[in-house]
Amino acid sequence: MFDPFIAPSGTLLGLLQRGRGDGTLHALAAPRPEALAALNHCVLSDPRHDWQVESRSLYYARLYLDLDGDLSEIERHLQDPEDHLETDDSRTGLALAVLGHLASYGRDDALALLRRYAATGSNWAWALDELALRDDDAGLRSLAEPVLGRFPMTEEGSAELAAAARDAFEPRPWRLWAEDPRESVGARVRAATEQGSFDRWQRQMRPGGPRPGWSVQAVFDWAQEGLERGSALHIPAARCLSAVASAEDRPAIVEAARSGPEGARCAALHYLAEVQDPAVLDLVEEAFAGASRTVAEAAVAAFERMCGDTAVARARRWALRPDALGASAAGVLACRGTGQDAPLVLAALREAVRGEGPDAQRLWTLVDGTGRLGIACAAPVLRHVYRETSSSHLRGRAAQALAVTDPMFVSGFAVECLWDCEETTRELAARHAETGDIRVAERLRRLAADPAEEAEVQTAVRSRIGPDTPAL
Repeated sequence: MFDPFIAPSGTLLGLLQRGRGDGTLHALAAPRPEALAALNHCVLSDPRHDWQVESRSLYYARLYLDLDGDLSEIERHLQDPEDHLETDDSRTGLALAVLGHLASYGRDDALALLRRYAATGSNWAWALDELALRDDDAGLRSLAEPVLGRFPMTEEGSAELAAAARDAFEPRPWRLWAEDPRESVGARVRAATEQGSFDRWQRQMRPGGPRPGWSVQAVFDWAQEGLERGSALHIPAARCLSAVASAEDRPAIVEAARSGPEGARCAALHYLAEVQDPAVLDLVEEAFAGASRTVAEAAVAAFERMCGDTAVARARRWALRPDALGASAAGVLACRGTGQDAPLVLAALREAVRGEGPDAQRLWTLVDGTGRLGIACAAPVLRHVYRETSSSHLRGRAAQALAVTDPMFVSGFAVECLWDCEETTRELAARHAETGDIRVAERLRRLAADPAEEAEVQTAVRSRIGPDTPAL
């Protein structure tokens, strides 16, 4: 999937793509056709950089309800011939998840569209998982023949059916189909689920990797073989070293970290970092300065996993370096430093935003660090990250930091966050938003009554509107 185009944060489309609470508020105030056009654009062209961790579906479903939007654009998207050419989950996954939430809110048109797509669409497994949570038994049983018809009655088709049944996120439809008295349905699904269980058992009986009794050298050889195959095994190899290495093996491990083959060297660096070996920091610096990019990246990653005082002390020396090791050192100070490290963390935060923009990967740690250290003068930079980042997770972290560093948060961004796409951000807002704003009281009541809202959010809401709290 290509990185999506994200509109400017000051536009309605940009706000909705980011999942910001202001997106909902602006959409409800905008002309309805304009709001629906922007909403459909987001749902049909997933704006998330990582759809597996960022939330949008409930946010968009609620806006469809508020705008009384029809589903004709989603239906055209799902029925487009391209559906059978571009079968990646990212093309239709968001639309199907939105339909699932709408079905749970009682939208029968969404339920019917999910059923049709599960019967004919390429991403049928996702649609079936959505239906497994919302549809009744009769609706799910009606899909048995269309779904099973996708798998020919051949050895290859039976293997594919067994894999589909085994890998399903929601087993409910398959259990219903296994009870079907028809030979072509019930017997076939039972055979497929039995085969899937057998396949799983076989994989468990043929584990790869280290065995009891392995030597340190055998672990190094395994790590090197993995690297040559394109698999980075140095972290699991480091764990294996923890199980098999003794004090007598230290010289060999230190030598491997200094001059061994790349796979062994990476594993040794991670092991030495894990056990806080006194030599590891110099070895990390030496490895980072070497010619191998693989070893340099492993050295930085190993350093970031260290949590002792010596690592923090070395991070203070490295934090001003204009390279990846300096950036890593600033991250270590953000996670484990003390108040004396606030200037270094703030400088790194500003440099990351200035040099890499509001979506820089290292901002996640630095933003958390500004909140942990309570760096009040970081608030302007945090507000910029909050407004501009396209990552709803990073925006949520910025909101957490602002709750600590910005006195204006409770009457500003906290109000907007009640409509945010991320449940953790809504929970934060429910605990902090100033109730003097009339929108806050109404929104808290609505979240408390919404059956689709997360339990943690509703718990936070009840702490604000319970019987022992002042009336809203």
